[in-house]
Amino acid sequence: MHLAYPAVLSALLFCTGLYGVLARRNAILVLMSVELMLNAVNLNLVAFDVWLSRTAEETLHSGQALTLFTIAIAAAEIGIGLAIVLAVYRNRGTSDIDKLRDTAEGHEPEVPDSDGDVPAAEKAEATA
Repeated sequence: MHLAYPAVLSALLFCTGLYGVLARRNAILVLMSVELMLNAVNLNLVAFDVWLSRTAEETLHSGQALTLFTIAIAAAEIGIGLAIVLAVYRNRGTSDIDKLRDTAEGHEPEVPDSDGDVPAAEKAEATA
């Protein structure tokens, strides 16, 4: 098998994951897209390790060992990430990333009026 096949598949997986990270608004889908990107990297590591072991007769298989470390780190990352997403969902009631930009508790965003200026009463409350 040629090296181009897993490399192209890995590039497609990585681009799909990158699109998911950039376009999705749900935090769980973003985490799944990050996992897809990590799996694309793992596929590249194993493919290049197999290709190099054929040409250089390497017995260490460092690409496959690095893949195992990457899988372990990805498992820890998804566990912690899901715990954070669930805690945020319980507190805020949503997992929409755009609605979670303001992380200060009890802080309401200032809404400008029609001319784009914040009303004077809100300015006074904000400075007090």
